[in-house]
Amino acid sequence: MSRPLVEICGDVRSGKVTARSRVEAYLAEIARREPEIHAFNEVHADAALAQADAVDAMVASGRDPGPLAGAVLAIKDNIVMREGRTTCSSRMLANYRSPFDATVIERLRSAGAVFIGKTNLDEFAMGSSTENSAFGVTKNPHDTTRVAGGSSGGSAAAVAAGFCDASLGSDTGGSIRQPAALCGCVGFKPTYGRVSRLGLVAFGSSLDQIGPFARSVADAALVYDALAGRDQGDSTTADVPHEPLAAKVAAPLAGLRVGVPREYRSGANAPAVAEALERAIAAARAFGAEIVDIELPLTDIGISTYYVIAPAEASSNLARYDGIRYGHRAKLAPGEDLEALYSKSRAEGFGPEVQRRILLGTYVLSSGYYDAYYKRALQVRRLIKEEFDRAFERCDVILGPTSPIPAFPIGGMKDPLSMYLCDVYTVNTNIAGIPGISINGGFADEGGRRLPIGLQLQSKAFAEETLLRAAAMFERALA
Repeated sequence: MSRPLVEICGDVRSGKVTARSRVEAYLAEIARREPEIHAFNEVHADAALAQADAVDAMVASGRDPGPLAGAVLAIKDNIVMREGRTTCSSRMLANYRSPFDATVIERLRSAGAVFIGKTNLDEFAMGSSTENSAFGVTKNPHDTTRVAGGSSGGSAAAVAAGFCDASLGSDTGGSIRQPAALCGCVGFKPTYGRVSRLGLVAFGSSLDQIGPFARSVADAALVYDALAGRDQGDSTTADVPHEPLAAKVAAPLAGLRVGVPREYRSGANAPAVAEALERAIAAARAFGAEIVDIELPLTDIGISTYYVIAPAEASSNLARYDGIRYGHRAKLAPGEDLEALYSKSRAEGFGPEVQRRILLGTYVLSSGYYDAYYKRALQVRRLIKEEFDRAFERCDVILGPTSPIPAFPIGGMKDPLSMYLCDVYTVNTNIAGIPGISINGGFADEGGRRLPIGLQLQSKAFAEETLLRAAAMFERALA
């Protein structure tokens, strides 16, 4: 494992190493390997060097750039920033340039971070493989014939390939945790409302949450500390105090109760995934945790619930991209009317998966179907939240796989439903609004290639300290 990010940033702050030299080293690695990985939609070399020079100038003048001084971050291309474009990997926004920074970007800037580029994703964050990008597939750094996961596949691949210290992604139903699992890095989704969504291009507004990818739990905690907290510009952020956690992560938890749901030990898991889970359970017992057998019977219902709620919200959020207010505008033939402009602009601007979800969402919200589908899904959502609440009365964290399978071959899943089922262990975390983290739990041997296996931990809402400290305990035990 590389040196902790807190030490690296400390070296930059003390002048032992320059931020510019760190950016130059990453740019060299990107030039060497990015053509085969395609983690980025844009690399902002000049802007990153200028930001690094500003950090170094602060150090030279005796000022403190912040706790993330010289940390090199990549940003998912659905989070707006002044540098470059924000495309959401869609033809609809292929040339969009934001006039402002998202709140998370402002906070990272003030902490001394440097941004090296915008990462590839499934279009508008809709997908689990980053194969739905209008700009090409991101490949898994462990095996470039396989997917990096999604929708934040570019952000996960950038960390796994050594292109940056950490990155940002967004998680609507597993889009941070699942690609982190497939790429072998840490992916952390905080409690809904912990991190501002101002400047995140919306997919499912009641589900979306921004979070970090990193090489270790401690590194993720350091980045998270810069992101978390109330934002007056986002009314959905929670008015719950955030205490910095990076310095606390290494402290073990006494009397930790680890819940293992019967449903997570499913026969649907690949053999290597099932073995990794059993190793983690044994490791937990070895470091003194109590293993609690629990049940989450609504686990399988989560997929159908999610694929009603999320597309419904997407249908509403993406209605603004009509060729007039935002996004791609089609050319009309003589005599074509406004309806033709809407139809052609959206057909040309959106890819097949986005169109599929818009149609699904519009259907479940339509007259005569709202009560049968959307209203019922919201009722099930409440039941899922209550199920987790009951589980956390018996345990502190819940352990399970992040994905039932390791990274699959590019083009290997032709059926959208099969792809959706890859998120069976992650979607309910978003539905319930609780935090979740994926750490590396070992490797599967697939045709001579070692493919990472992710283990997921979940905790009750706003219990990020417990979650991160528990994750760090598993990380040490499984190293």
